[in-house]
Order: sequence, then structure tokens, then C-alpha cells
Amino acid sequence: MEISYVGRLSRRLLSQEDLAAPLDVVDKKAGMDYFTAATAISKMGFAGNVATSGNLGRAAQYWQDLLPKLKPGEQYLDCAGNATSDPVTEMYNVFACSPFGDETTGQGMIDFYGTDFSGNPGFATTLGNYYPTTLGPNTFFNHQFHSLFAWRSIGNADYNALQVTLRKSLSRGVQFDFNYTYSKSMDVSSDAERVGFNGGLTSGLGGVINTWDPGLQRGISDFDTTHQINANWIVQLPFGKGKRFGANSGSAMDAVIGGWELSGLTRWTSGFPVNIGNGATWPTDWQLPGNATVVGPINARTTQGVMKAGEPVVSVFPNDLPDTFLCATCQQYGKGSFRHDFPGEVGNRNQVRGDGYSGFDMGLGKIWKMPYKETHTLSFRWEVFNVFNVNRFDVASITNGIDQGEAFGNYSGLLTSPRVMQFSLRYEF
Repeated sequence: MEISYVGRLSRRLLSQEDLAAPLDVVDKKAGMDYFTAATAISKMGFAGNVATSGNLGRAAQYWQDLLPKLKPGEQYLDCAGNATSDPVTEMYNVFACSPFGDETTGQGMIDFYGTDFSGNPGFATTLGNYYPTTLGPNTFFNHQFHSLFAWRSIGNADYNALQVTLRKSLSRGVQFDFNYTYSKSMDVSSDAERVGFNGGLTSGLGGVINTWDPGLQRGISDFDTTHQINANWIVQLPFGKGKRFGANSGSAMDAVIGGWELSGLTRWTSGFPVNIGNGATWPTDWQLPGNATVVGPINARTTQGVMKAGEPVVSVFPNDLPDTFLCATCQQYGKGSFRHDFPGEVGNRNQVRGDGYSGFDMGLGKIWKMPYKETHTLSFRWEVFNVFNVNRFDVASITNGIDQGEAFGNYSGLLTSPRVMQFSLRYEF
């Protein structure tokens, strides 16, 4: 038996980051950054309350300082044609057009009013003018790009594991290896270098979402598996000449019952992790929606997919999770124990674990030496893959956006393959 501790601390790893991420502009006079000021408005929006200079608190000054000053008789106009002279209410209306949860579109409207890259920078007014913010055009976005992903050496990762190995060399017809690993892996991002910015295990969630604070994204690695067991074995069956049963067999009998060998491979792991996404909203980065934020206990099966109550589908969750709203007329705020992110947030990584892998393969074989020449042999083998026909579902195939209604959490693919048998007969000379 061998028992080992294995640790790996990795620094300056390559991670994909948005070089054109919208700026987190700081207003020194207000003592506040954009993420904080935008979150204050978004929280009111999700709660169904219109933000004004009178009810937004300290964040009101940020927008009063940022928005262009109106001339006499002017009012701000948002994308829906709403007019107001209150800069805070104007920003509330801009975010509401997006809608709330998609604040980077609101930022785009500020820098490129109307539609993306319309050529009309700034805010529209009732006098038909377009005003940039007090900081000038392109306050938040680069004038050429809304997003531009590249690899940077900003990542880090930690892996710690207990590894146990039990080996038995061949004696008395038995040989086996048994391995167990108890481990935890954490990182900032888990994508391989061949993966695009919206690829990875869970599409659209692999890159660094908040360029200004990559550490927010540190969490359980996409490939983390807490428990892993694998084993292999060979058993020489005790039949035939010189064996426990049929020790005195003649050559003909030994050719039938002797020399058979049973072998096998097995692998079992605990559940794989998966990101739960915001859905079609982009609160922090223009291109990446981000992960949902966990706000309560998650009722999920972590060992094997489960049939949803009353439905012919297999899901991570035993029941449909309810959509959550903060008021009767509000837009969706979350689903079950998950909510949409606010500006600057990246959510929680790999909040749910689905099925782990389970496989059990076996083979039965025998080799005959040809009586006319010992260097000529005939071998027979019968192999069965997934002997017990076990089903395990692929957690990377779930519908993972919290805006997906009853389809949320449903599986659409398998980790395992159905049981397969194959036979082979081989003559060697």
C-alpha cells in the first residue's frame, strides 16, 4: 500500500480576459465607482421601484456628476422615448430598456446612443441634441471594440490530494491494482488554450468576466472531482491441469477448461461540477453573461440524475425551481436559490454537481498453443463494456440558464455508453 499527499500550486497561468471590457469609472467627488452606482439602480429596478435623485442615496451624486448638464428647456430622452430632467431617473430608464440585468447594453447606449455603434455618442435630449457624458465620448467602451478577448498570465490554481494505492502482484492466480483519490482543485478559470472565449465546459462562462477583479472568479475547477476510484484486476480461473479443479486433466480436457483468464477495469467518480448561468443578460461584461449568484440552499442531486416529479425528464433538480420576482409586475430576478448578478459581479462558479462517472468492464479470454508448433497460438476473448448497463448523465449537457423556465436543469446527454459486447478470435504465428 502507498499513501501520498500530492499538491500543486500554479501561478501566472494563462486565462482569457476581455481587453475591451467597459471601464469601472470612478467618480472621486462622489467617492464611488460605476459598479457600485449601477448596482444601486439595478436593485431598485428589480424591486419595481423607480430610482430618483431623492431615493437613491449616496449613489445619486455619481449619476448627477456623470450625465451631461441640460440646457434650459431640455430633458433627457431614453431609448423608449421617456423624458425626464432627473439624471438618476434617466439612468434608471436606460437600464430598464436593456432590461435590468443587462446593464452593459445600457452602457453601450450611453457611449453609442440608439443602437450599437450608431455613430451618435451620448444622451439624446428633447431638443434633438446628442450629449456625451461629462467625461466625453466613449466613457465606458473602447471606441473600436465592445469586447476583445486575449490570453494573459493572470490565472492561478491550487490542487491538493490524498492518493491511496493498493497493489497485489500476480500470485495464486490473482493480480490487482486499486487506487483512490480524495482531492480538491480551485482556479480562476479552467479553459485550455485551444478553447475560444465562449467555449469551455459551460459555453459562455469560461473567460474572466470581470477584467478589473479576476480574483472574484476563483472557485472550484471545472474538472474537479472530489472522489475518484479506479481498479484493474486479473484472475486466472482455477480450472485445468495443475489447478484446484481438474488438476489431473488430460490434454484434451485441459484445452477445454484450462487456461481461462478473467480481467476487469472499473472507474467511479463523485459528481462533476457545472456553472449555473445568468441566462441572456450581461451585467458586467458585454460578451460574457456570467454565473448566477447563489442566495440559498441548493436542492440538487449530486450522485445521479433524477426524474423530475410528474415529468418524463431527467434533471439535476428533483422538482421545477420557481422563478422569483421581487414584485408582482417585476421582471424575473432569479430562479430557486439563484439570482441574476448585479454590475461588477461574476456570480459563483460551479455551484451544482451532477452525475459522476461509473464504468465496469470485464473480459474473459484463453490462449491455445497449437500442438504442431508452440510459436503458433490461437486466442479467444469475450469483452463486455459497461457490464451493468449503468446510466450516468453528462452535467455539461444541462440547460443551465436561470431564464430557461421549466427546461432549467434538464439533462440532454450521457457520460456513459450503453452496454456493448465484442468477441475476438486471433491466430498468431
